[in-house]
Amino acid sequence: MSKRAVLEVIALDVEDAVAAQAGGADRLELVTDMAADGLTPAASTVTAIRAAVDIPVRVMIRLADGFAAGAVERLVAAAREMREAGAEEFVLGFLDADGQVDLAAVERVAAELEGCRWTFHRAIDHATDRDTVRKQLADFPGLDTYLTAGSAEGVDAGLPVLCAEAARRGEPGYGQQLLVGGGLRLEHVPGLLDAGVDAFHIGGAARPEGWTGPVSAEAVARWRTVLGG
Repeated sequence: MSKRAVLEVIALDVEDAVAAQAGGADRLELVTDMAADGLTPAASTVTAIRAAVDIPVRVMIRLADGFAAGAVERLVAAAREMREAGAEEFVLGFLDADGQVDLAAVERVAAELEGCRWTFHRAIDHATDRDTVRKQLADFPGLDTYLTAGSAEGVDAGLPVLCAEAARRGEPGYGQQLLVGGGLRLEHVPGLLDAGVDAFHIGGAARPEGWTGPVSAEAVARWRTVLGG
């Protein structure tokens, strides 16, 4: 029997988290303010969700729209606050003005995480050279996942890149799991599974009413069925 594919769902609050788990999600990405594509949530939300569900929760470390780090000390403080609130897994990623990975910022925040597992998010889709990003971050402590659509324009445009990167799994810089998200639709799944992708990330697809409505357990369950498990 093939290994069950990972399904990660974006949660904004406890209601979302409970519904996502009920629908069969394997993991949550916890954020606030989707108008800014997801920022660091309140510590109280982290604590409440950790008490409400028993699946892993990855907490966003991002304080402003865009991919610039901004004040790194504020990022470090946010990471510390999230850990104190009970967070054990994280999501982050920073680029400089030239579209290169901001190694100094990533190093500072990753050091605060002290080996906790984390995802480098879709900043990679906006980098000038994604292969270089992967190789520069290949040995960072805790980094086990890249969230990517393969393109800044989304999965429709990024499918060739996603399939090519899935085929490189295990090469230097390609040891981390490929978590596909960003305009992902159910119709994309069969081809991605055939290409070897084994992790999928959904946000709006789990919300029939859009971002103004909650996560639907039934919508998540449809994804779980297609992905197996």
